[in-house]
Amino acid sequence: MKTALITGVTGQDGSFLAELLLEKGYDVHGTIRRSSVDFRERIAHLEGKPNFHLHYADLGDSMSIIQVLNKVKPDEVYNLAAQSHVQVSFDSPEFTADVDATGVLRLLEGIRQCGLADKCRFYQASTSELYGKVEEVPQNEDTPFHPYSPYAVAKLYGFWIVKEYREAYNMYACSGILFNHESERRGETFVTRKITLAAARIAQGKQEKLYLGNLSSLRDWGYAKDYVECMWQILQQEKPEDFVIASGEQHSVRDFCLLAFRRAGIELEFKGEGIDEKGIDKNTGRILIEVSKDFYRPTDVVNLWGDPSKAKRQLGWNPNEKTSFEQLVNIMVDADMAKVAVERAGEQVRTNLEEYLEKGIVK
Repeated sequence: MKTALITGVTGQDGSFLAELLLEKGYDVHGTIRRSSVDFRERIAHLEGKPNFHLHYADLGDSMSIIQVLNKVKPDEVYNLAAQSHVQVSFDSPEFTADVDATGVLRLLEGIRQCGLADKCRFYQASTSELYGKVEEVPQNEDTPFHPYSPYAVAKLYGFWIVKEYREAYNMYACSGILFNHESERRGETFVTRKITLAAARIAQGKQEKLYLGNLSSLRDWGYAKDYVECMWQILQQEKPEDFVIASGEQHSVRDFCLLAFRRAGIELEFKGEGIDEKGIDKNTGRILIEVSKDFYRPTDVVNLWGDPSKAKRQLGWNPNEKTSFEQLVNIMVDADMAKVAVERAGEQVRTNLEEYLEKGIVK
């Protein structure tokens, strides 16, 4: 039985990866940060399984990392923990650098100091944001990096320190440069989930309007559940290499909105340009989407498009055989339609109970 350690196991990717490794017979260990508010809803169904274990550790604390590494002695480490929100990195650049850059160094050095360098294989969750102000389209493993946010700059350090430890200490350490990958487990502050949740709420009368940033931004979107399988495949190769993982297709934020609202039963049309562009319900004429300057970034990446040729060739990973863009949007909208319906039902129960209490029907 192989042993895997996943940092960021409570996140979208961490929860899907934990499920995958458990299915493959791994003993899976995950790290969580101590907090007064415990967010474990993505892994709640895994707790109690005999081969799933949680440990307190923080990428900002070397001692906690070393303690877990010494205790678990993993065969594989997947570093998925990060401050992963691009906009937040402009507001908290120092914290982002400490976790996304120096945190990677702490893990690598911890593996080395614990005497695991020859045994342990290390995966670093890198990002398409490294390409930033893109210099060629589409982007592959040889495309020059041009990070365009504090998040991307921090992640670039993480990418290069992995490469350095691989070459300096002959460690099996590699990075997966994953393009945008989403799911029904995506955090609600990320644009895709913000769109699908708003579509569900507007369709069910719980929200009036959705405000977004640049509707023309282009992204390469895939399904997170498909992408974690590729993370595992990267660590099963004979020699450590870095891979671009992407769908090979490109869509705009506007495209995402059209599909999401259509799945929720609303046909949109867009009128205007730039800050004046609006998404309008074709049937009613209601304005449902507006652009707000509040959601524009100081420097904005507008054209990410991945070339997964190397992953197809060496890993046998073909995104065309996986979840399509439209299927991804449908999965997310369906989950949020159900979520909003449950919330509405709960609100109705509370309203009825309050009325019964007022009338003295129940005590």
